[in-house]
Amino acid sequence: QQKKKKPKTKKEIEKEEKRLLKQQMQLEKKEQKQREQKILREQREREPGRVAANDWSHNIFNIPNSTILRDIRYPIVSVFLWATVWSFLHRFMLTIASKNIAGGKAWLSNGAAMFAKHMCVPTVPHSMMVSAMSFLLVFRTNSAYQRFAEGRKIWEDIVDVSRDLSRMVKLYEFAIGTSKCRRINKLLASFPYLLRHRIRPSLMQLRRIDDPSVVRDPENSLLLYPDVSIRDTDPDVAALAYDEEETGSSRRKSRELCWVDKRTLPWKLLPGKALELCARAQNRPLWVCDRMAKELAVVDDISPKFTNRERMTLIGYVDKLSRSIGACERIHQTVVPLNYARHALRSLTVWLWTLPFALVKDLGLLTGPVVAIVSWILYGVYEIGTRIEDPFQGTLRLSIYCDAIRRDVLADAIVRDTAFELEDDGKPLGGEDDDDGGIFEVESESEEYEGDEMPSDKKKKKQTKKGGIAWTF
Repeated sequence: QQKKKKPKTKKEIEKEEKRLLKQQMQLEKKEQKQREQKILREQREREPGRVAANDWSHNIFNIPNSTILRDIRYPIVSVFLWATVWSFLHRFMLTIASKNIAGGKAWLSNGAAMFAKHMCVPTVPHSMMVSAMSFLLVFRTNSAYQRFAEGRKIWEDIVDVSRDLSRMVKLYEFAIGTSKCRRINKLLASFPYLLRHRIRPSLMQLRRIDDPSVVRDPENSLLLYPDVSIRDTDPDVAALAYDEEETGSSRRKSRELCWVDKRTLPWKLLPGKALELCARAQNRPLWVCDRMAKELAVVDDISPKFTNRERMTLIGYVDKLSRSIGACERIHQTVVPLNYARHALRSLTVWLWTLPFALVKDLGLLTGPVVAIVSWILYGVYEIGTRIEDPFQGTLRLSIYCDAIRRDVLADAIVRDTAFELEDDGKPLGGEDDDDGGIFEVESESEEYEGDEMPSDKKKKKQTKKGGIAWTF
């Protein structure tokens, strides 16, 4: 006979419950630890370009690869050599002064001691100047960052306006026409590339037509002149403009004829004859805006769905793109006032080159490395302000914005068009698939939702089908 299990006592039951509770708590702690480790991994694997305090070691060891250090290495080396020579000279004078030279050469030790004493200056002047230096550097950096933020906002608006214009063109495709919609979208996709080439001409792969080192394919090459945005600090352009005002004669410099491969971006986006016509223009993004506005202006009315109101709305989006050209040119052409930039750089240079006089007494031979580190920090801040002063020269990655617009307007057009195809298109209102039946002939959308609250004089007869019988009420 099988032995019967003895019932557990109260003490055993409590012991079992404690054991289960302990296991559950251990399991919860393990899961909590796994969640914390996962969050820590996600924090470490941040988006490229984001720098946090945890990256301190990587940034320290990556200093030799710094582009800022590469650009300011010459002034840093100059200050370092000057401070090092001055510290060694001070040590040499102290060494001579410490020797007891007897005879007629006692004046040598006395002169060395006096010279070593006058090689040092009090630290008070530099402490007073550091506030003014900080103000100059901070003001320059802040003004440069404002230009950077404005440039970022301008290109974000270009992306938004391009998407909105593409959507509106698709909505009114029935009036504009399919072929014209495609032309407008191609012009729209080429606009950011042409604008980027205007404010950053170095990106355009221009080849001189008389360059013997490159073989030109006449069939796939496009002849054009460089499209360069004029800067207001160019003295030659200012002299020519002044001479034209005074004499009335035009003496513009002849531009060099170049060529590009028409199979590359953005040239392959320009439709038909627009390619050669746009290449002749001096301001190519403005030409694209003019052509899009003309394409939209000649669209015929289809009342009441497409009238002058919709036409002006579409042209308004083109006007926003045209204004963005001037906004980019304002940042690119206008620099920080030259007097302020020069005064800030001169003040910084004088302060750093006189800094060894104040530090050599206390630091000795360490003056050179200390002054080099200080100059790296201050010259680096000044160089950062210079770089972001014109954000279109590499600080902002304009190629990402251009590619995003082209992808949204052209590359994803097939998938995006499905958003404009409603599921109930083509079905008669109130058909057999409509469970609740259809409601016909309402005067307006507001009356459709007002129901029984509509005035009796404005109610219309409504018919619904139910069970094959037409009910009128």
